[in-house]
Amino acid sequence: MGEAGNSQSKNSGFKTLKSLPERRSLGQDVYGKLKQAIVKGDLPPDSRLIESRMANVLGISRTPVREAIHKLEREGLLRHNPSGGFFIVGLTRSDIEETFGIRSVLESYAARLAATHHKGEEELDPLEQKIHKYQLHLDQGDLKALLQINTEFHDLLYALSRSPRLIKMINDLHDQIYRFRQVLLKTEENARISNEDHKLMLKLISKRDLEGVESLVREHILRGQGIVLKEFDIQDMA
Repeated sequence: MGEAGNSQSKNSGFKTLKSLPERRSLGQDVYGKLKQAIVKGDLPPDSRLIESRMANVLGISRTPVREAIHKLEREGLLRHNPSGGFFIVGLTRSDIEETFGIRSVLESYAARLAATHHKGEEELDPLEQKIHKYQLHLDQGDLKALLQINTEFHDLLYALSRSPRLIKMINDLHDQIYRFRQVLLKTEENARISNEDHKLMLKLISKRDLEGVESLVREHILRGQGIVLKEFDIQDMA
């Protein structure tokens, strides 16, 4: 009776915990907003962040701000300044080369798996829709809208790989990829080439051309690397 009573009491306690509503901490909210501002370029590289000033601007205590800043520091988006505060970390040439090199392997393999595992036109229709939506905005000169549509297209493609581990590895690079896409899609010429590649990717996936789509995605990504490196060198010289 004693053991049964204790067991029931413990189970009751767990049920109480499960009933508690999930709430994001204030630190998580600050972290999410600050990270988005960095990734989207609203806070450019080398911008200085000071914990106390941020807390005053947001009207909150320094604790959640500190929590957010240290998490972003661990992720490599912020760097501590010995004289005080933190700086937003910019990309280096080696960052660009390493990230694109990894992407070329992971994403080309994801495309190969998508060509292998997709279940026909019904599963490929969402990709077709993204290509069409992208083209509409491109023809209207709305380049800003292309960034999100492009990201959604690639996410749909990765999902067709049916490889959760591979998708997670690609998503771990999500923030870096987003920063690069801002460079890649800021000119109409590059944006058009990107969508032409997407159309061909879809065609090859539909035909289950494993070698063809794997090679195309690798070429697509490495072409992007060249564009980003060229932009980086121009800015570096300036």
